[in-house]
Amino acid sequence: MNRKRILPVLMISIGSLASCENHEATADNPFFASYDTPFEVPPFDRIKDEHFKPAYEEALKRHSAEVDSIAAIAEAPTFENTIVALENAGELLTRVSYVFSNLNSSTTNPTLQALDKELAPRLAAHRDNITLNAQLFERVKAVWDQHESLGLDGEQTMLLERTYKNFVRNGANLSDEDKATLRDINAQLAELTTQFGQNILAAVNAYELVIDKEEDLSGLPENVKAAAAETAKAKGHNGKWVFTLSNASVMPFLQYADNRDLRREIWEAYKNRAGSGEYNNSEILIKIANLRLQKANLLGYPTHAHYVLEEAMAENPANVKKLLDDLWAPAIKKAKEEAYDVQKAIEASGESFKAAPYDWRYYAEKIRQERFSLSEEELQPYFSLDAVRQGAFDVANKLFGISFRKLDDMPIYHPEVEAYEALEADGSHIGVFYVDYFPRESKRSGAWMSSFRMQYNENGQRVAPIIVNVCNFTRPVGEQPSLLTFDEANTLFHEFGHALHGLLSNVNYRSLAGTSVSRDFVELPSQVMENWAEDPAVLKEYAKHYETGEPISDELIAKLENAGTFGQGFATVEYLASSILDYDYHTITDSITVSAQEFEKTSMAKAGLIEEIIPRHSSTYFQHIFSGGYSAGYYSYIWAEVLDADAFAAFKEKGLYDQATAASFRENVLEKGGTEKPAELYRRFRGQDPDPIHLMRKRGLD
Repeated sequence: MNRKRILPVLMISIGSLASCENHEATADNPFFASYDTPFEVPPFDRIKDEHFKPAYEEALKRHSAEVDSIAAIAEAPTFENTIVALENAGELLTRVSYVFSNLNSSTTNPTLQALDKELAPRLAAHRDNITLNAQLFERVKAVWDQHESLGLDGEQTMLLERTYKNFVRNGANLSDEDKATLRDINAQLAELTTQFGQNILAAVNAYELVIDKEEDLSGLPENVKAAAAETAKAKGHNGKWVFTLSNASVMPFLQYADNRDLRREIWEAYKNRAGSGEYNNSEILIKIANLRLQKANLLGYPTHAHYVLEEAMAENPANVKKLLDDLWAPAIKKAKEEAYDVQKAIEASGESFKAAPYDWRYYAEKIRQERFSLSEEELQPYFSLDAVRQGAFDVANKLFGISFRKLDDMPIYHPEVEAYEALEADGSHIGVFYVDYFPRESKRSGAWMSSFRMQYNENGQRVAPIIVNVCNFTRPVGEQPSLLTFDEANTLFHEFGHALHGLLSNVNYRSLAGTSVSRDFVELPSQVMENWAEDPAVLKEYAKHYETGEPISDELIAKLENAGTFGQGFATVEYLASSILDYDYHTITDSITVSAQEFEKTSMAKAGLIEEIIPRHSSTYFQHIFSGGYSAGYYSYIWAEVLDADAFAAFKEKGLYDQATAASFRENVLEKGGTEKPAELYRRFRGQDPDPIHLMRKRGLD
């Protein structure tokens, strides 16, 4: 997932803070000087929490002055003096925002969180000050009105179109009264979405399942028990075992623990995250959904989904609904068949209870072991973190000729972070790639790619990107390295695909670089990489036993292939359920008056979700849509999966590392960013529109 993108310059949510009158902190504030670091990466070793506020204050002062000067230019508006000038404005603001946003997501603390809450409404106000500036919009519109006669190239035209639409879609054509209303809505949304995300992190950190009897660990693999013991020690529970709501902790427990009461206990905590108590998101998310509807109506759209999807490949809610409906029918059919198998497994074990959601993973694992003689415990020794990461690097090398060199003595923002230099085949510099792989209480859940600097060209020279992958993988235990599950190995390849999109960007303008594309296209470069992670020939190259160095056996690969579509009914349905929930929240035409729990219950009943499965992301912890930028866009993963399955079919037809196909994918997808329409880029790569049959086959739904 492009789980975290920072929008550049004009698009950035920056606030209207008062100018700093006392600049005592500026002398030693690293944001106020050029970075004298290798590759000009942020000097993390010198950046302190107290540097952010004065840096923001000065940056906002400068940016506002730059924008005002562009609006007041006496000369007639041109592409250069208006559009490019806006693109280049706010350099300090962009620099500070990249660092703050990343650190607040991956290594936050109460100081950063408090500042985030303070900044959020002010940041929204600053953006409004730009897009609702009538004098400035008049200049932008004047350039847009003559775009056909300006002789602009494709990238320039796209920058102009995006800039113009950004003003229009953010209220530039509204009356003064409606602009004031929009400002108020934006300020509220900024506060609420920030609080929503902070509540999830706090709720996750507040829960511990403490086990003091070894018999309660029955069924759990040794590495899972060892990890729980390490967690217990870190949390002050020496001699005990602690499981948390981090996926790397809770999912193995649900998959292996024989104690059904404890599975139920941790499951209830998991599915009710931020649903009650001190960190309750229930009312917050309803307010967010209703405010989004109000904003969409104000801007002339019937729903928030219509507003969002206007700029997506899907174009409108009807197309999204058709995709979800077309996939739901075969997926729910397969899920019901799997539910029957789970119930039979329960009865075969001598039990008579009806399967509940906290039973599914446990009995599905037993079915998989019995049916395919395959267990996660058998696989994990072949997926050490170092081997999987090197496998991803090797695939990139064979496809695109690039390589990665470990960088020691680099500034890093946390001791567990590592840095690499990405290099072309001729040794020239592509960019810097940071990786941050393990969970901690200061990091939000999930996995994402982000940037500390986007790629762009300045005076004809390429300014190299600084990219980061952040994940929450299984930690090393004692002398044993981090051993990933097969799903985690896929996630590493996925996020690395996003990183390649950012690293290989080759555009002129920062706001069009890398992952600055529509939500339902941004997942193509990431999801297509998962196909290499799973391919038998590639597995033989990178999946090696962490102790012996032996490649994964043909027998294990055969088991993986045989089990390839096992559980895809469950996986597809839990994902589609969340997509439908997102769709329902954002196609409302009247304000929601029921509770979040009631809204979700009605939505899932209408869809026909079976009671043994819940949405992958239930309402109160659905961070993607209520604080993560994927509102009305969670369908994007399955939309992009149609693209990635079709794209990988091109490689399967011509060869896994076919150089002509790889070169075309790099040139037409990875390098282009948002400089052209996604559908045009894809057709140029593939020579045709994507065929959904490849996805159906991949998931066993054909």
